[in-house]
Amino acid sequence: MRNVSDAWLIEVHCYRSEDAAATLTGLLNAITETAAADYSPGQIAAWARPEQRTLSEWEPAIKARDSYVALLDKEIVGFSDVDPEGHIDMMFVSPPHSRRGVASALLTPLHGDARAHGIRSLSADVSITARPFFEKHGFTVVTQLHPMTAGVPMTNLPMTKMLASAR
Repeated sequence: MRNVSDAWLIEVHCYRSEDAAATLTGLLNAITETAAADYSPGQIAAWARPEQRTLSEWEPAIKARDSYVALLDKEIVGFSDVDPEGHIDMMFVSPPHSRRGVASALLTPLHGDARAHGIRSLSADVSITARPFFEKHGFTVVTQLHPMTAGVPMTNLPMTKMLASAR
């Protein structure tokens, strides 16, 4: 495993169909391992729902947004997306690669996409786990919500970040 000083070795590319299985596995691992520090086992089960997630449904959903995949040594270690309104729906990093610059590398193309579409701000509904990352990158909490997921109350934080004007 690499260390933080190797963050510059992270490559980011646009999502491709061949990334489907690895990104779905990454999502499930990030929820069940990384987020487990901040959410109860019942909340994790409701959020992850691995028995309900299939590649045939995952593939079109992730392709519907501008999605990006981060690689380290040709291994997918994270992914993210942004929609045409500047909303980041997903930002997930595989647990062994947390806090190694993966999510930061994924923010770069998200900023670029937003600016290219004339969007002035980014938004995300952030987990408790992800809050410190987003705050470090200039996002601020708008409020705290407690939506129901599969009948289980969760906690998430809508956050926003104003973007500098493109020159």
